[in-house]
Amino acid sequence: MKLLQKISFILLPVLLVACISAQPYPNGVAIPQPVNPPQVRAPQVSQQWVYNVRNVFNQEIVDVVTEKVVAVGQQVRIERTGIKYGRLPDEIQQPWGFILQVPHWSPPQKFLQPMPLWPEQLVSGWSGAYQNRYQVVAYPDNDYYLGLNIDALKWERVNVPAGEFNTLLYRNEMPFFTSNDFSRVANIRKEDVWFSPEIGRWVIRRSSGRYLWAGMFWGNALWEDYLEWELVSWK
Repeated sequence: MKLLQKISFILLPVLLVACISAQPYPNGVAIPQPVNPPQVRAPQVSQQWVYNVRNVFNQEIVDVVTEKVVAVGQQVRIERTGIKYGRLPDEIQQPWGFILQVPHWSPPQKFLQPMPLWPEQLVSGWSGAYQNRYQVVAYPDNDYYLGLNIDALKWERVNVPAGEFNTLLYRNEMPFFTSNDFSRVANIRKEDVWFSPEIGRWVIRRSSGRYLWAGMFWGNALWEDYLEWELVSWK
C-alpha cells in the first residue's frame, strides 16, 4: 500500500499536466499585422464588459462577471460585480492602459508604480520587461517584489459568445515574484491575453500560477486558480 501511495504521489503531477494539456486552448485564425497599429478605444463612463469565468481544469463556469467603467480622469476606475460572488475589488488604471490596482489575482495587488496593462506597441514581436513592487490592497504597510515580462505574440481573429474580434495575443509572465504569503518560497504566474483594441479590453484572458512550499520541487508545485475569461457582451 505504501508503495502504491508513493507511486501515485510521483505520477500525480504527470497525470495533472496531461489533464491540463487536454483542456481546449482558444483557437483563433492568424491574421496579418495591421499596416497601421489600431488605436485603443478611449474609456468612457458606462462602458461595460461581461465575461464567463471558467475553471480551466474542468471547464465549469465559476462566475459571470460584469466590469463597468465608473470614473474617468487621472485614474480610470472599473467596477466589478459577479453573479456568484457579488461585489468584487475594483480595477484602477492610471492612466488608461497602465494598471495601478490589479483585482484579478488573489489577493488583489496595488503597484507602487503603474505598469502597462497591454503591450505599449500593438505590434507582434514587441516585448517589454518591468520591475516593480506591490502592496496587498487594504494592507499598505508592506510591499513585495514583482517582475513582469510582456511579449506580443501574434494577431488573431477569435470567435467568442460576444462575436468575432481582431485581437493581439500577448503573454504576461511573472517569474519568481515575492508573495505576501511567507510560506511560499517560490512563485510564478503566466497569462495569455487576446486583446481587442476595438473594445479596449480583452475578449479572452487565460491565467494560471504555481508556487512552492519549503522542501518542494517544481514537479510537485501547487496550483493557484487556473481561469479563463471569455467575453459574453460589451457596450
